[in-house]
Amino acid sequence: MKPHPQVSIYDTTLRDGTQGTGISFSVSDKIRVAEKLDAFGVHYIEGGWPGSNPKDAAFFAEAAVRNWRNARITAFGMTRRGKMKVEEDPQVQLLLDARTPAVTIVGKTWPLHVIEVFQVTLEENLAMIADTVAHLKRHGREVLYDAEHFFDSFRDDPEYSLKTIKAAKDAGADLIVLCDTNGGSLPQWVRDVTAKAISAIGAPVGIHTHNDSGLGIANALAAVDVGACQVQGTINGYGERVGNCDLTTIMPTLQLKLGIPLGIDLTGLCELSAFVDELANVPRNIRAPYVGGAAFTHKGGLHVHAVQKLARTYEHIDPALVGNERVISISDMSGQSNVLARAEALGLKLTKGSTEVNAVLAEVKRLESLGYEFEAAEASFGLLVRASLGQRVPLFTLEEYHCSYRRSSSDQAVNCEATVRIRVDGAREYTVEQGDGPVNALDAALRKALRPSYPEIDEVRLTDYKVRIINGQAGTAARTRVLVTSTDGHESWGTVGVSDNIIEASWLALVDALEHWIRRKVK
Repeated sequence: MKPHPQVSIYDTTLRDGTQGTGISFSVSDKIRVAEKLDAFGVHYIEGGWPGSNPKDAAFFAEAAVRNWRNARITAFGMTRRGKMKVEEDPQVQLLLDARTPAVTIVGKTWPLHVIEVFQVTLEENLAMIADTVAHLKRHGREVLYDAEHFFDSFRDDPEYSLKTIKAAKDAGADLIVLCDTNGGSLPQWVRDVTAKAISAIGAPVGIHTHNDSGLGIANALAAVDVGACQVQGTINGYGERVGNCDLTTIMPTLQLKLGIPLGIDLTGLCELSAFVDELANVPRNIRAPYVGGAAFTHKGGLHVHAVQKLARTYEHIDPALVGNERVISISDMSGQSNVLARAEALGLKLTKGSTEVNAVLAEVKRLESLGYEFEAAEASFGLLVRASLGQRVPLFTLEEYHCSYRRSSSDQAVNCEATVRIRVDGAREYTVEQGDGPVNALDAALRKALRPSYPEIDEVRLTDYKVRIINGQAGTAARTRVLVTSTDGHESWGTVGVSDNIIEASWLALVDALEHWIRRKVK
């Protein structure tokens, strides 16, 4: 078997992924996810559709002033409208205004869509494709052309389907991406059609698959097998209907199983998967291949006995290759590798099996049993490690806090008020502040109390606030997990709090957020 050329990974979690039911990201979330994807090493990050909504517009404005180490931030849009000059199409101009180095445009391939949906002639559709590609290329953009419904169209009209991708290629498109938009194709069909497309345009193509038949991964692999050089997908398989090709599955399959170079260190894959789930406020799929919590779990009997002697008897890869770990239910040693890796990232050197590591691990397990999750709360985890090592001296001592609100019967306005009484360096601070809600009021009162000792605290602002009910069966008595994202305008960090009381959970997350920043910037 001859060596396969490198395959690039195109992540569309922030665009196609957000079309999935229940998936939503704030602007802050999108930036944090993009930063994580960039650090991980994906090659393209599709940020959204400029102009389609305020969040995407804000994302591109923020992305344009940031430095990206590995990925090319990509804007997504459509070909020009029918019977309109490309220079006059406002949505094409928005693609240029996004200031991304790469642009992906989607065009119609299927005559059914051209005539019935776009209501233009087949010839005009070809001109729409060519004009848009050429216009973007004249403005110095790398252009990827998504051939929508290519595999369904090819079944109905192969000749016209090939004409559409030839039009894009001849106009200067850097890559043609074949899309199984409805997710209904079978691997052999994808393989055959991809090979014909590559032959027709004389160049490799990309592949974009959906998982409606449960074959998103298999179809992408089929295309790669005959020469596709890019795979598009989403983290954890988010996407419209049942989702897209899951990058957390196909990336290790390509690199570890097929030996196809991606140029990516996959040891951070588990952390990336968990991070995106947490920001999306989606429960983890413990049975996800490679990255799920159960992916390398052994519960006893013959399996455990065999694995302890020779791991590959019941493990298809070394879990460490994707940042996962072997879990033997009867062992209390599972989890040390993750603790060590996270602690090292914080600059704390620990030794596996040491008393310190066991102390950290015990505290992590205790808190996780209460409902804590630290994947997207790296600041809280850092404080936890330091507390377990005896390195966390409280910045202040809480004496009490109180929240109240009252609704005026005349104008239906709600007034929230918080009081905070703390000691900072022996001095008592007592503050009262109002806010839009109890959490906002608490945040304001705590900042006011800390400001005399730490005036720089005003640089920190809360950018996102998420609530998850942990044990929903308890009804209104259920435990609550609060995830807070904060920033100082340069960096962002996450903190977490858990309690039966949502205000207490919020307080714990707010305290961690401010303490993390003070220790890092002031102390």
